[in-house]
Amino acid sequence: MFIRKDHSMLTSFSPEVYGDVLARLRDANAAFGASYPGESNLRQAVHTVYGGAHIFKAETAGKLGANALNALQEYAPDFVEFARSIGLTGSEKLPKSRAQVAALIKKLRKNPDAVKRTDRPAWLAYTIYARVVAKLQSEPVEDFRIDFEDGYGHRTDAEEDGHAVAVAEEIARGMSTGTLPPFIGIRIKPLTEELKMRGIRTLDIVISTLAARTGGKLPGNFVVTIPKVTLPGQVASLVRLFEVLEERNSIPAGSLKVELMVETPQSIITHDGASALSVLVAAGKGRCVSAHFGVYDYTASCSITAAHQSMTHPSCDFARHMMQVALAGTSITLSDGATVTMPVGPHRAAKEGKPLTAKQKAENKAVVHRAWRLAFDDVNHSLRHGYYQGWDLHPGQLPIRYAAVYAFFLEGLELASTRLKVFIEKAAQATLIGDTFDDAATGQGLLNFFLRGLNCRAITEEEAAITGLSLDELRSRSFVKILNGRRSHHS
Repeated sequence: MFIRKDHSMLTSFSPEVYGDVLARLRDANAAFGASYPGESNLRQAVHTVYGGAHIFKAETAGKLGANALNALQEYAPDFVEFARSIGLTGSEKLPKSRAQVAALIKKLRKNPDAVKRTDRPAWLAYTIYARVVAKLQSEPVEDFRIDFEDGYGHRTDAEEDGHAVAVAEEIARGMSTGTLPPFIGIRIKPLTEELKMRGIRTLDIVISTLAARTGGKLPGNFVVTIPKVTLPGQVASLVRLFEVLEERNSIPAGSLKVELMVETPQSIITHDGASALSVLVAAGKGRCVSAHFGVYDYTASCSITAAHQSMTHPSCDFARHMMQVALAGTSITLSDGATVTMPVGPHRAAKEGKPLTAKQKAENKAVVHRAWRLAFDDVNHSLRHGYYQGWDLHPGQLPIRYAAVYAFFLEGLELASTRLKVFIEKAAQATLIGDTFDDAATGQGLLNFFLRGLNCRAITEEEAAITGLSLDELRSRSFVKILNGRRSHHS
């Protein structure tokens, strides 16, 4: 026992004990921090559009946007019809007659803030519709995955070789013309025993050809998606291939990133009960940036019949939560799957130009609206479970993706603004707003709400300014940096 000279305090730890224990804690905490660096502050796309490699062109994203706008105009030419078709909150209170809708649109265009104060459901529906249209015109696709797997099918080796070359050339052309979406990548075939050679060859052709055309440059946010991954050896092998491709094609080391497709129970839990995702990510040696959930392959692997396979099946929620638990704090982003009910009507105009009847048009609209409502509900299910990204498979789904995301952010905007504003003003001291208690751990989460909303254009810069933060502070993407900067300013 060590006794202080003033006899006021007794201690048992010598300086040697303190030094040893503190060193151990330092090493342990550093190791934890390396494994769990926290949520990434980089932009995450709100969706990934999958399209067959055989039809990909440099202008594909723009064409998808044009098709999405056409679908919106055909099946919901005004914000009221659109809001009703997806079951937007408060849509039942919107006017029904064309004259009333026209009058409301006139008021909204003249003074939307006045309408917002007196008729929030109308303002919300109108604002979401207007922002969806603007998004489809400016950046209709945030992330595109050029698919050599399910969306491509099995073709001859000669065909796939040719398409791999064409894809590389189109990516290179898109890089030079600026027509690629902000995120892009390829999905190869799985590295199973049956398909490994085909997947590897396609990867080689695409990357080698692309590098030859661009001098070793890759598009921004480029990834390679590995589907149906079950073994860490598959991920490790892909990493080895990346290393060779980078070395031999003058690509900066570490540039090629991997995206895991979680489509089987073996991707969730190993045979001995451990977390499979943790092992799979570790095999990526720092190159794994995201994990995407494949709803239908996963439910099929769980012996769920086709009639009951859906985005909201309880088995899918279990897998989602397991993914979240395994990857929380790792900076690896998560993405949900797709709604496979396509918004496509049963009737098509005859080739000879014979127009559809009024009855056929009404039947088409009813089918599309049902598909839209299902997609809207599915996206909301994902958002409520903390999945801010999902798949889209058809241009007619793009308006619904953005509508659901925009509604999610706009409906929570006022409360989040108040909480963040007060939280910043209190400089990280705990604060109570209504019945929601905030502590320091929620600060970054509140900031991320606005970052996500700004990135996908659900929230405007003017709306984000209500928080009291400058754009530079928001763009710093770090709650800690904001607080440190403000403390320095006031000290």
